[in-house]
Amino acid sequence: MSVRRLAEDSVQPTSFAFSEENAAWAKKRIALYPEGRQQSAVIPLLMRAQEQDGWVTRATIETVAGMLDMPYIRVLEVATFYTQFQLQPVGTRAHIQVCGTTPCMLRGAEDIRAVCQKHIHAEPHHLNADGTMSWEEVECAGACVNAPMVTIGFDTYEDLTTERFEEILLAFRDGKGDTIKPGPQIDRQFSAAQSGRTTLLADVEHIEHEHVDNGPVDPPKKATRPGRKREVDDEAAPGIKGPSPEGKVSSERAEAEENEAGGPARAKPDQTMREGATGGESPAEEPTKARSKPAARKPATRKSKE
Repeated sequence: MSVRRLAEDSVQPTSFAFSEENAAWAKKRIALYPEGRQQSAVIPLLMRAQEQDGWVTRATIETVAGMLDMPYIRVLEVATFYTQFQLQPVGTRAHIQVCGTTPCMLRGAEDIRAVCQKHIHAEPHHLNADGTMSWEEVECAGACVNAPMVTIGFDTYEDLTTERFEEILLAFRDGKGDTIKPGPQIDRQFSAAQSGRTTLLADVEHIEHEHVDNGPVDPPKKATRPGRKREVDDEAAPGIKGPSPEGKVSSERAEAEENEAGGPARAKPDQTMREGATGGESPAEEPTKARSKPAARKPATRKSKE
């Protein structure tokens, strides 16, 4: 990143003051921030001052620092850090920012820069002879699809050729910049394909059903929105419809099967949850199986040693 410094003293004005309209705007802007946080308005105030005079002067930085009760060095840090602030005098009619990032470079940004060098100055950040024009090279200006492009003021001029850009530059130099339409300089809308639309060529709501040998093709089912009820078939959710008729068992049949098995199984209640239980009780026993008692064991006798 290049070092950014203030302009030489020879071009610095002795003072700065907001216009009456801008002073009222600045007062309202500062009031938007909580008490003790007014210094957050430093960038908006510097930008407003630049819109008024075209660039940020040393006197501007001193004035803004006094309005926000900030040290001068802190405002100077902000002004020299952000490249959006112009620290040198700019043209009174136009300051041209030529995008030099890769997409624009591949599509002729060097030729665009050569036009600026021809009609304004060989070096950036210098004024032309009558002080009406200036230029600089910047990084991506956000219109890569429409490369090459330039920014003049708040507008972008895209899809440039050398000849077309020269016409634009001369129009601004002669005070006729308002006759130039911003945006793409070729016959296309914004960043649309130069050959025209390639997708969404028909309205899908009015497309007729396609037909094949077997008959018409059914249209796809529309997706349901949250909260909309729709019919649920067995294939989509068989569990919702319940078991099939073959899988249902009548109560008479269930009772008959219990009688054949000797009645319903009645297990002994679990004793682990009764009052006074310690948690070590055995689980409930199955009543259908008798638990055999272990055979009594005879005490072992020790043979005496002879």
